[in-house]
Amino acid sequence: MLYWVMKYALLGPLLRVFFRPKIEGLENVPAEGGAILASNHLAVSDSFFLPLMVPRRITFPAKREYFTGTGVRGRLKKWFFSGVGQVPIDRSSASAAQAALDTCVRLLKEGHLVGIYPEGTRSPDGRLYKGKTGMARMALEAGVPVLPVAMFGTDKANPIGSRMWRPYPIRIKIGKPLEFSRYEGLDGDRFVERSITDEIMYALMELSGQEYVDVYAAKLKETAASRVAA
Repeated sequence: MLYWVMKYALLGPLLRVFFRPKIEGLENVPAEGGAILASNHLAVSDSFFLPLMVPRRITFPAKREYFTGTGVRGRLKKWFFSGVGQVPIDRSSASAAQAALDTCVRLLKEGHLVGIYPEGTRSPDGRLYKGKTGMARMALEAGVPVLPVAMFGTDKANPIGSRMWRPYPIRIKIGKPLEFSRYEGLDGDRFVERSITDEIMYALMELSGQEYVDVYAAKLKETAASRVAA
């Protein structure tokens, strides 16, 4: 209930007025059943505009810290992120990561749309970075299609480090579903999961027009941080 109130009565109308979002490819989103929306990740606001523009509810896994704050501010953050369709995920260990994957697979099998950022973190410079294979494992275990999604303009409206959003036109493109039933029963095969992930990232590159970098964005950020610290 809170999700729909946020979308149609509170946050949604404001986003439409100030950012004039437009979307292409809605016909590619299945009317029912589970599917993964695999999006490039330019800004925090990606998780606001995509759910706003897709008629069906989208659930995004989000870091647990968004839901565990204390006091009034902590309760407000929990209420807000729950309202925009995010579920808490613990990523602090290998077992926690597996639990997060299991949660997403369960949601997909129950017929939900799950939003995933295969790069694992926001792009530090607007380029498209190497995808992580957890998304492929979800698709194989749940037996669902993957829809590539390209976001445009969110990094201008919500630059990294900014506290206030700036009015800027937002565009979204949803590509045709990618189907991987030919790999049925091969979940857990690292070569297969990497092949699927690379196929999805290639589709994202073509859809978004971004330059592709065959390096994990998180690794690049770690290297940059260590240089600053030195």
